[in-house]
Amino acid sequence: MMPYLHGNRITLREYRREDLEWIRKWANDEEITNTLSDIFLYPHAEQDTEAFLEMMIDSSSKSKGFVIADRQSLDYIGQIDLHQIDWKNRTALLGIVIGRKDMLGAGYGREAIRLMQKFVFHSLNLNRLELEVYAFNERAHRCYISCGFKEEGRLRQKMFKDGKYTDVIVMSVLKDEYEQIQHDGN
Repeated sequence: MMPYLHGNRITLREYRREDLEWIRKWANDEEITNTLSDIFLYPHAEQDTEAFLEMMIDSSSKSKGFVIADRQSLDYIGQIDLHQIDWKNRTALLGIVIGRKDMLGAGYGREAIRLMQKFVFHSLNLNRLELEVYAFNERAHRCYISCGFKEEGRLRQKMFKDGKYTDVIVMSVLKDEYEQIQHDGN
């Protein structure tokens, strides 16, 4: 079991089977899934959600992650996961979702990312954390920049969303960049 990571308002905790109910609430909500991967293009069946949850609970899975939970109650807010962990090259791909519409835009994602960065760079000793974001997802893009991620490039017109092509922005933060941000007190 991974350790809990505590922030000011949130705790990053392990996935639990009772999180299925919360995940099911957003898995087919277009307002939330529109900024996520194309696995949500079609209705997400309950068995697919269950399989994902079992994968995240399974300690042998190549993906590792945490539920973003309220610090006091440990109730589900969202999730933040590491995919494609490459131990040789010390990299991982970050994925995050705030699954409760009443908590969008309130800084929970930023707090979760900063906790995850500390874990990734100080506990796992990775050197690079990367992600992809759709160009139209300006709120997430601003959040990632405020957490020290830098744009590395654009995959031009890579995704077709809402009747038009959109760029996918590739971003990353390196361990030394993260350390500099911590040193500067941000």
